[in-house]
Amino acid sequence: MTNDTDLETKAGGSVGAAFEEFMRAFEAYKDTNDERLSELERRSAAAPLIDDKLARLDRALDETKRVADRLAVKAQRPHLGGAGALETAAVRDHRRAFDEYVRKGETANLARLEAKALAVTTNSGADGGYLVPPETERAVMSALKDISPIRAIASVRQVSGSVYKKPLATKEIYSMPAATATLLDDAAVNIDEWIAEEVRDTFALQEGTAFVKGNGTTEPKGFMSYDKAAAGSEPWGEIGFIKTGANGAFPGSSPSDKLIDLVYTLNASYRAGGTFIFNRGTQAVIRKMKDDEGNYLWQPAVAAGLPAQLMGYPVVESEDMPAITTGSYSIAFGDFRRGYLIVDRVGIRVLRDPYSSKPYVLFYTTKRVGGGVQDFNAIKLLQFAE
Repeated sequence: MTNDTDLETKAGGSVGAAFEEFMRAFEAYKDTNDERLSELERRSAAAPLIDDKLARLDRALDETKRVADRLAVKAQRPHLGGAGALETAAVRDHRRAFDEYVRKGETANLARLEAKALAVTTNSGADGGYLVPPETERAVMSALKDISPIRAIASVRQVSGSVYKKPLATKEIYSMPAATATLLDDAAVNIDEWIAEEVRDTFALQEGTAFVKGNGTTEPKGFMSYDKAAAGSEPWGEIGFIKTGANGAFPGSSPSDKLIDLVYTLNASYRAGGTFIFNRGTQAVIRKMKDDEGNYLWQPAVAAGLPAQLMGYPVVESEDMPAITTGSYSIAFGDFRRGYLIVDRVGIRVLRDPYSSKPYVLFYTTKRVGGGVQDFNAIKLLQFAE
């Protein structure tokens, strides 16, 4: 089976080549699905070989799109270089002291700088470790917006304390990258860039899960964790839903009508900013659907790094959304910019640990983030039930 690295190599690191491969996969997918539909019309059943081929092409679509998006993000990501003309002396000192701490474990300069800043910041002390330089934090947060699915479409606020004025408390997420002594001794390695690269995927995975199904106690509260009620009768504080009319499935006839019904469950002012959210398995089901004129409802992105479209609305894929089963709430649609709020506490902290996993040096890296629904009218769900 081809992996992402093989696909990147095949594309030669080119965003354009990777996206062309994705579009070829989509054309092959459409041809195979059209063949499947013709078989269904003639024989009331599709040949197993066609179904298998369609499943392979569905996976190829996901893989080639993921590679094209990742290459697009890499191409846009700024390099964390040395001191620039606009860098202040304080920022430059912090970056140098942080580099000494990460490479050699020297804490004196970094501790002195943070002690000096205590009068003007509430970020220090309680979580342990030391604050990363501002440009490293910006790089991490910028990368999170690119790869964390819900963060990319929600509202985001930064705060200096642990509690926002709305009832959202920030909770800790963490990453623990490991480095060899050889890496830390290599002066050519940009330590800021290494930290940012190492922690961003782990942070994105943890917060992505929390924003969908977090419990709100030890992690941000996900929008799927709120109580639910039938759309039109839901009280404030609960998420409205409609049903497909079939247990664990779309209805047998005109299945796409339920997607239209879901869209129009939202008030017009929210529909304009609407986005679909579902997992890869649900997307595979929806990709096969056509409208009455034979056009596919799901359409690929127009460029690498942009979302696919479903009935003209962007699609966000989140593996934390439930798979389609009886009674599952497997599709969300809404204006998440208005509906879901993410609160980031300023400051990412690193605690160096050279002892727990010798010969590696561990870097316990933490950030605090909160999340919750702020407008319950802005999000609706589709339940796969009668």
